[in-house]
Parts: sequence; structure tokens; C-alpha cells
Amino acid sequence: MSVSTAAPAAKPGRMTGEERKVIIASSAGTVFEWYDFYLAGSLAANIAATFVPGTNDTAKFIFVLFGFAAGFAVRPFGALVFGRLGDLIGRKYTFLVTMTLMGISTFLVGLLPSYAAIGYAAPVIFIACRLLQGLALGGEYGGAATYVAEHAPHGRRGFYTSWIQTTATVGLFLSLLVILTLRLSMSPEDFAAWGWRIPFLLSIILLGFSIWIRLQLNESPAFQKMKAEGLRSKAPLTEAFGRWSNAKIALIALLGGTAGQAVVWYTGQFYALFFLTQTLKVDGTTANLLIAFSLLIGTPFFIFFGWLSDKMGRKPILIAGCLIAAATYFPLFENIARIANPKLIAATENVKIDITADPASCGTLFDPVGVRQFTRPCDVFRRTLATNSMHYQLMPGAPGSGVTATVNGTEVTIPETDKTGAAIVAAAQAAGYPAAGDASILKAPSIGGVLSDPRALSIIGLLFILVLYVTMVYGPIAALLVELFPTRIRYTGMSLPYHIGNGWFGGFLPPTAFAIVAASGNIFSGLWYPIVIALMTVVIGLLFLPETKNRDLENWH
Repeated sequence: MSVSTAAPAAKPGRMTGEERKVIIASSAGTVFEWYDFYLAGSLAANIAATFVPGTNDTAKFIFVLFGFAAGFAVRPFGALVFGRLGDLIGRKYTFLVTMTLMGISTFLVGLLPSYAAIGYAAPVIFIACRLLQGLALGGEYGGAATYVAEHAPHGRRGFYTSWIQTTATVGLFLSLLVILTLRLSMSPEDFAAWGWRIPFLLSIILLGFSIWIRLQLNESPAFQKMKAEGLRSKAPLTEAFGRWSNAKIALIALLGGTAGQAVVWYTGQFYALFFLTQTLKVDGTTANLLIAFSLLIGTPFFIFFGWLSDKMGRKPILIAGCLIAAATYFPLFENIARIANPKLIAATENVKIDITADPASCGTLFDPVGVRQFTRPCDVFRRTLATNSMHYQLMPGAPGSGVTATVNGTEVTIPETDKTGAAIVAAAQAAGYPAAGDASILKAPSIGGVLSDPRALSIIGLLFILVLYVTMVYGPIAALLVELFPTRIRYTGMSLPYHIGNGWFGGFLPPTAFAIVAASGNIFSGLWYPIVIALMTVVIGLLFLPETKNRDLENWH
């Protein structure tokens, strides 16, 4: 392995036609992959109603969260499989394979019969498709980022790769745009019955376009040079992670870079949507419009912070984004809640719910993948309160005692037939908690309604701040990861820490945060998860993460 030296001074110039084609082709294909991947999260309620048996809406939602998380869970394995292929046979052909796998598995979800038609095969096949999507995405991003970086001139890698960084947000935005267009153009009944399948079926058209545009690309010059010199790695996995000198860099990249980047990214986009719909009970169309507008305003800042990282370095921008986010999450989310559902926030301050039970009868509610079955009344009641966004306090009862509940000091009569805690919910609503659909909850289910509603505009402003944090940490991360590893193991080396960070630390954020909320009895407590991870990255990044913007990729094998 030759040693990386500082790159020659950059000579900024106009982007060439070939460079522009590389960026457009790589970015377009990756946009469509993210579009495919995010549909399952955006259409969680429809998927649950179609593929999951039973009438328990919470169980259905948790299943879809599990399916969404399953796609994230396998991303590191996709990084290993396709990263190895990318370092052995080339960047171009590997991400053609990943894109095809993603497109076909997404298309199949649109065709999949319902539970009523094929029984338990429906949820099983859905999970299988999610696993294939996760594997494909695990190989796609590293290939696209590496390919663009290896085409970029010295001193402009942050700017060039930042276009790849826009693809996840643009893919999410595109998925929301398609869904909103369909929701607004058909009745709710038709959308629930069959309209939700259309975005999945459209993926086959996007797949065809993506394959066509990427077939026009040539292999990256850095890989071609390494191949011509006979310097390709014979065992990329062993070399990248079996040697401590490289494995240490991967570990620093994960804990001092991608872990914090991931939780900031998912908090600003996915957890914000989850918080609006599941916690604040804002209807799906309104919430999607709010997120879509914030993304539309914020997306250009990916390019800005990528460009800025070429001037002042990757590390300071990443660390600053994590630190500022951790310091401001609580006031930002509290203000979003106060504007979107003021009656809920008033109730959390004025309605006191106490659950008293023998501590031995209460378990931990930590359930990050949504597969645990809770049967003890203490656990079931607390989860029910959390699902209804109600603050509660758990009080220790006498050994062997049953579960009792009080609302503002008045004991709630819980019938023996009440297995979910519905009586507690009803008493809390009578004391001031709003039910879903309450008139006080923000509702502006049209573009015009959002743009003319001061409350909606205020929330868009707060969501934009969250997206701005996302652009700070995500804009420079591709260039940073590519520059940490030599060409012979670059695809493999950068892909694994990226996908462990984003697939595990980030992908499990919504269900983990919900589990924390359910266990603590506070709707904001889930924010501690991204705050702690972001602060960990700040500390480790400051101490161990190197600055990489001046490294010479082409001559570093």
C-alpha cells in the first residue's frame, strides 16, 4: 500500500461535461434507490392494514416499524458483500447490480397480495422484500460516493460528493410528493384500497431509467489506474477489517463520524415525521406536506456544506452539526409540539397520571425492533398511555398488589374486561388530553392550506432548522469517508462504518425512541437517544478523527 500524500493545490475550474454526467448519473440512480426504500416508512399505515392480520392498530404499526428496521439492519451486510465486489471488479458494475435488486424488490411490494388473499405469506414476503432492499442499499451508497469522489478534481471532492448527499433527502421528498399527489387526486377509500400501491409500481419505470443512464458511465479513473498497475486487493474484507491499522480507522469513522451523523439525519427527517404523526396526532397528509416543504427549502444546503468542507475541512462542520443539534433538540421539538397540538402540551402540564404497581410486576419496555409481546397489565397500560402520547408517572406499589391508576388524584375504575388500559385513556381525555382528530390539532391537508396557515408556516421554520443540522453533518460525510481509505479497499472500508452508523444507529432511532418514551412516560424523552449518540461522536471525533480534505486519492493505493 502506498502512502497517501497531500494533494496538489486545487485549481478550481468549471465542471466538465464528463464530470457533470458522472454526478447526474450517480445521483439520479441513488435518488431512485432512496425513493424505493422510503416508501415503506411513508406508507406504514397502509402496509400494516393490508399485510398484517388483526385489529390492534398499535401492533400493526410496530410490525411495520420492524419491517422498516429490518431493511436497515441488513445494510451493513450489503456493505460487506457489495463493497467487496466493488473493490474486486469495479464501482460501476457493482452499483448496477444493487440498483436492479432494489428496484425489483420494491416493485414486488406493489404487486404483493394482501393477508386476506394469501394469509401469513403476505407479511413474510413483505419482510423478505425489505431485507433485499436493505442489502441493495448497503452496496449502493458506497459505490456511488466512491465513484463520484474518484472522478472529482483535487480540492472539490466535498462539493462533488455533496450532490450524492442530496439523494437521500430528494428520494424522501420524491416519495412524499408522489404519495401526496395520489392522496389529493383520489378518495381516501380508493387510496387505502389500491392507490398506495402505485408508488411501488412506479419504481419499475425509475429502475429502467436508472439502468439506462448508468450504463453510459465509464469506470472511475482511480480504479482503472490501480487495476492497470496490478494493485487490486485480493481480499478486501480481510485487508480492511482484519488489519488493525485499517480496522481502527473504520471504528473511528463509525463512532467519531457516522453514528452522530446518522442520528442527526434520522431525527431531522424521519423522527420528525414520526413525532408529528404518532405523537402529536397530526394527520398524514398535513405532516407530509410540512416535512416536504422543509426538505425543499433545506436541500440546497447539502451542496453548500459540501462546498464549505473543501474550504475549511470536513471535521469541523460535522462536529459542529452534532453539537448544535444535541444542544437544541429539546426546545425545537417542544415548540413544534406546542404549535401543532397545544391542547396536548397543556394536558402534559396540567393532567397528572399516576400508575401504581408492584415493581416486580413491571418490566422494561425496551423493544427496539417491535417483536416483544407484553402481557402484564403494568407494561400493557404504560405502552397504551405512550401510544396515546400521555405523560404518566410510575409509582411503587405494595408487593403482590395489582395495578391502579389515578388521574389528577382520582382513582380510575379499570374493569376486568379492560386489558389495554382504555379506561385510563378515557379518564385522561376527560381531564383534558385531546383525542386523535381533536379540533385543536393542526390540520392543513393541502398545499394552499399549509402556505396560508401561520401555525403550519411556523412548524416548517422549525423543521427547516432540523433539516439544516442534517445538511451540516451529511453534506461532508461522503468525502470524509472516501478520503479515510486507500483505493484498493475504499468501497469496502467506507461502506461498513457508513451503514452500521446509518443502518443501526440511525435506522433503529424511531422504534428505540418510542421504547424510551413508553418506559419513561414522557413524550420528549426519546430525544435522549440521538442527543447521547451525537455527543459521543463530538467527543470521539474531536479526539481521534483526522482531517482528510487534502489527501491525494489517485496516488493512494
